[in-house]
Amino acid sequence: MDSTVVSTGTEGKTWGGGNRPLGSSYGKLMMWFFIVSDALTFSGFLAAYGFSRFKFINEWPIADEVFTHVPFLHGQELPMIYVAFMTFILIMSSVTMVLAVDAGHHMNKAKVTFYMFLTIIGGAIFVGSQAWEWATFIQGDYGAVQTKGGNILQFGEYVTVDGQEKFKRISIDDFAVSIPDARVEHERKNGLWFREEGTLPDYTVNEIYQGLAANENILVRSQIINEEGQKTVLSREESLRQIEKNGQLVVKGANLQVNEYGTSLFADFFFFITGFHGFHVLSGVIINIIIFFNVILGTYERRGSYEMVEKVGLYWHFVDLVWVFVFTFFYLV
Repeated sequence: MDSTVVSTGTEGKTWGGGNRPLGSSYGKLMMWFFIVSDALTFSGFLAAYGFSRFKFINEWPIADEVFTHVPFLHGQELPMIYVAFMTFILIMSSVTMVLAVDAGHHMNKAKVTFYMFLTIIGGAIFVGSQAWEWATFIQGDYGAVQTKGGNILQFGEYVTVDGQEKFKRISIDDFAVSIPDARVEHERKNGLWFREEGTLPDYTVNEIYQGLAANENILVRSQIINEEGQKTVLSREESLRQIEKNGQLVVKGANLQVNEYGTSLFADFFFFITGFHGFHVLSGVIINIIIFFNVILGTYERRGSYEMVEKVGLYWHFVDLVWVFVFTFFYLV
């Protein structure tokens, strides 16, 4: 029996639907489905971050004090400079991807190869920079003391900069008093063969207190943000009292349990969301490398279409757009 094709009357219209809505291929349509679902996932993560920050709005770390590092410029505080550089590199890689897709539409293999290579380099720089930022965040700078209530106490002194007094952070390594035989790690050689203890902090709370008492210029700053948008600096008497009475744990750097910059919830979200995005970027770099070699081998020339470049381009633009929101939430707001 002869089959007949039923005409819907919409096949000739761009937005009319029909057998191929919008003239999009199956692969591109599936990529769009993935992008929409992944966008909802990131939206949920960022919404959770926003609600948590609002709940602890007076205790949240100040981004300008956390992200101040630049490679090869140790000891200098340059807020947001390197993060801005990372963002610029990722956005420029999106531009080179656009140029690669456009070159593919014109069947220009040489230009597709060149712009894909630049896109891969940009993505690799971003992933490497994010890994370095993670390592720096985990290692920490100054150290702090966590109280029994979970409050983070930092140390510093007032210095005059351009005629104005400014609170300058001081590392615990610069003033803590080392007390010999203050701690003994649990090891087999000490007779405690059934228990192995992890690496202990470099100092005890008592060593921090003794160093604080010996340096009258050093004050303690709590994680609570005052009406001026700055962390609250305690008086000399209150500084000593807080460390002596409430100090519980010496903290250096940040991980999923403690965070020298403030509430540990900030570090939890930072590692999870930036790590999830970094995984997307790394996956994109790997996929781009595969497509890059296919371009060199002439695979898409033989097919007569560079649609695969366009599909990975959609993914790459999505990853760049997500970073704009992550950058805004974590670093700017």
